[in-house]
Amino acid sequence: MPDALASPETHPLFSRMPSSVSFNKLRKRLLRQTRQAIEDFGMLGGNTKRWLVALSGGKDSYSLLALLMDLQWRGHLPVELVACNLDQGQPNFPKHILPEYLTSIGVKHRIEYRDTYSIVKEKVPAGGTYCSLCSRLRRGNLYRMAREEGCDALVLGHHGDDILETFFMNMFHGGRLATMPAKLLNDEGDVMLLRPLAYACEDDLAKFAAAMEFPIIPCDLCGSQDGLERNAMKAMLSDIERRMPGRKDTMLRALSHVNPSHLLDPTLFDFKALTTETMP
Repeated sequence: MPDALASPETHPLFSRMPSSVSFNKLRKRLLRQTRQAIEDFGMLGGNTKRWLVALSGGKDSYSLLALLMDLQWRGHLPVELVACNLDQGQPNFPKHILPEYLTSIGVKHRIEYRDTYSIVKEKVPAGGTYCSLCSRLRRGNLYRMAREEGCDALVLGHHGDDILETFFMNMFHGGRLATMPAKLLNDEGDVMLLRPLAYACEDDLAKFAAAMEFPIIPCDLCGSQDGLERNAMKAMLSDIERRMPGRKDTMLRALSHVNPSHLLDPTLFDFKALTTETMP
């Protein structure tokens, strides 16, 4: 159970956070991982001054906003944060939850309605999953909102598990080694996409969100769930982690230690030029 109100100097978002040792360790770990990702991938580089933080109402995006606000309050994140939500017209979407919550914690925010749900319903065949097209339409609108809000970065709540799942999906089904990058410049070259939770694991974020009692909005309002391929990757990784604890962390670290000369891509390493004469 949450403890009594914390000191007046604490941001309202954390005024009723648990005081347990386990939660403090969890919070510090997530803060450390988030700050490390921001540093490792140069997310504060250039003229970055204002970030648009996309909120879906799920555990990951709520946690992202909380951690960024915590870093900002501590003086480690010298940027302005603007929270946003794109209401895509899903049936029974509780429109009041996010604006009421964001107002209660004093965060500048923008809520916009765009009926992309009807477009997805029209384009996706019966029985298909909506997630891929829905995501593309949402991303385009978020980039537009970032421009309109004067933000130079769009910040998303994808975490380490998302990155691993995407890596294996690309490998098993796309025949390529690629995943979600922690930092990406959009095609137009005017908005940076950032994923500060790249080093965080989903289980930690779930525990953090539950302890913080965020008003979670379910992700299945439209009646469609994530594709079978991603679900299969998630199940595979969960099984590996259950049998060999710590392997997901190891796999995530492997994505940061790539040796092109020990792979099979001649565009990354000049194998033809490698001869005994080239050796020192």
